Amino acid sequence: MPALVAVPIRGPAFVDALRRLWDEGAAVFPLDPRHPPAVQAALLARVRPTEVEDEGGRRPLPGGEPAADGDALVLATSGTTAEPKGVVLTEAALQAAARMTSDAVAVDPASDTWLCCSPVAHAGGFGVVNRALRTGTALVVHEVFDAAAVTASGATLTALVPTMLHRVDASAFRLIVLGGMGMPAHRPANAVATYGLTETMGGVVYDGRPLPGVEVRCGAGGAIEVRSPTALRCYRTEDGEHDPRDPGGWLATGDLGEVDASGLVTIHGRADEVIVTGGEKVWPEAVEAVLRRLPGVADVAVIGRRDPEWGQQVVAVVEAAPGEVPPTLDAARAAVKEVLPPWCAPRALELVRTLPRTPSGKVRRAALTGQVDDPGS
Repeated sequence: MPALVAVPIRGPAFVDALRRLWDEGAAVFPLDPRHPPAVQAALLARVRPTEVEDEGGRRPLPGGEPAADGDALVLATSGTTAEPKGVVLTEAALQAAARMTSDAVAVDPASDTWLCCSPVAHAGGFGVVNRALRTGTALVVHEVFDAAAVTASGATLTALVPTMLHRVDASAFRLIVLGGMGMPAHRPANAVATYGLTETMGGVVYDGRPLPGVEVRCGAGGAIEVRSPTALRCYRTEDGEHDPRDPGGWLATGDLGEVDASGLVTIHGRADEVIVTGGEKVWPEAVEAVLRRLPGVADVAVIGRRDPEWGQQVVAVVEAAPGEVPPTLDAARAAVKEVLPPWCAPRALELVRTLPRTPSGKVRRAALTGQVDDPGS
């Protein structure tokens, strides 16, 4: 059976190792070097690769279990609300992802160049590498995100998360693929908003439209389910393998949203992040989109805090823009009430120096409770 090799990410050197291991028929587990040793050790124990290849060479790992025939990749989920899982993706899924996403942005291998400046341990960054290698498109890899270097890269295509977008000159690229939550209300014409999961090898819905071959439906209560040729084979954990799809191949995403009669997909947010205040549902994403447009807001996360009267209180946690005056609570409430029902308006506004994020740039909402400080202190 194929080896499963853990490989610490070291910029372009990782891509070289990936090519070689795939040529050998091995599956690869990218290890994010930004994780502290204890976290890396926990991930290795959870995923159980058979070997590790680092600067010291390639060596076996005790207790490792080989990959199954056809497996090519294991990615760790972000783990924003739970322990990360090892997502097993097959060669067929990676081939489908490269073809479908390249077709969606009309990649021309003769003239385009992909820039990978997002973490390769996550689907967004790895997706860039995967589609470049499998379509023969030129690839530039930056080991860390540097806005000036991104703008000056000379690449025509890249993948970013919203927190990166406003830091770069978007006009430097023919097209930008945006992934993750918190899409800006207004974005450049050359930026495509995508929706997907690690379990679907990244974005499979582009600007609200499922890619060819991808199906999206709403289950009970607006629960979004996806069926895609790019989907995972299974999860890999300490307890063995587990396929989260139902017998028909549908994957419950954990997100809530809508699919209209034309097939247009709208995502409201994570099911476990919806705020219920006074019996009314509030979607944090919609409120955040309004508040991000206010002067003095670098970024914002909207959360629910327990409240004896309302059940949950809508709270805006604001990362103030450097050198600017953040909005008052009254200003924030007024802005939200202009475009959303009144119960969506925050009842409290808290300031933080920086919002806590995962390595892939997602805000860690669960970490916000009690994490408030005063930027002036």
